[in-house]
Amino acid sequence: MPNNHFYDRDIVSIKDFSKADLEYVFSATDKIRTMKPGERGELGRGRTLGYIFYEPSTRTRMSFEAAMASLGGSFIGISELKSSSVEKGESLADTIRVIDLYSDVIVLRHPMDGSSRFAAELSQNPIINAGSGSEEHPTQALLDLYTIMKEKGRIDGLSIAIVGDLKYGRTVYSLLYGLANYRVDVHLVSPPSLAVRKESIYDVQGKLKIKEHHELDDVLAHADVLYVTRIQRERFPDVQEYEKVKGSYTVDSATLEKAKQDVAVMHPLPRLDEISHSIDHTKNAVYFRQAANGKELRAALLALMLNESPPL
Repeated sequence: MPNNHFYDRDIVSIKDFSKADLEYVFSATDKIRTMKPGERGELGRGRTLGYIFYEPSTRTRMSFEAAMASLGGSFIGISELKSSSVEKGESLADTIRVIDLYSDVIVLRHPMDGSSRFAAELSQNPIINAGSGSEEHPTQALLDLYTIMKEKGRIDGLSIAIVGDLKYGRTVYSLLYGLANYRVDVHLVSPPSLAVRKESIYDVQGKLKIKEHHELDDVLAHADVLYVTRIQRERFPDVQEYEKVKGSYTVDSATLEKAKQDVAVMHPLPRLDEISHSIDHTKNAVYFRQAANGKELRAALLALMLNESPPL
């Protein structure tokens, strides 16, 4: 069994992961999926996951809860700030210090860039970044990469189109940082005003083949994966700017007719109108399997973080 480099480790940025790290997590996820409930339920028994979400969440929070429960552990947390002392003005630092007293691992989502790195410096127990401002969402990238691997059988050699809000979409940056470990062609499709932040991908530009486009049709003929993101109204400083770009792209049956027959359509969810419900039952729609993978991958990651030598 390889050395478990994830034991008691903070998960703040996907940039901290080597290709070997990624493949170790993917292998652990494969193994945990085949474990009997009783065996799996020993990996977190007596341990507590604490979480605090300063921004709304459905899949991330619930998948962490389900993952910890499947390991035999428990969870406590804050999903509504109005029910916590944050509403009274308690600082992030004090909130983290208190949750640290009651938990063995902490999951944090916060609108401020650098929040998870800050929390990791304060906490005695490991921190998992569940979204920090417009920076990163590393466990989303892990499950995205794992999904691509399971759906396509590989990552190397693929053509991957990332579509939508590339300026504010933190899942986009984490995915790009993860893809930099592989030999892939990346096509970025966005309105000009939502193009990727160049300073945020400076580190990966020499490792990835990246082309930018404004029209979805430009990439459909050769993309193996369409990774679609919603245009995030809540991150626009000016609502009028949002109104100009909302609904810029829609993936529907007509889109699939122009695409590769086996193209995998992915989305970190939630979606608005960027993927039509008409394709939900096609073989190309991967996004719900992608969400299901989130529980299993996060369970594997928690098992690695909480156990020095897990049977994974």
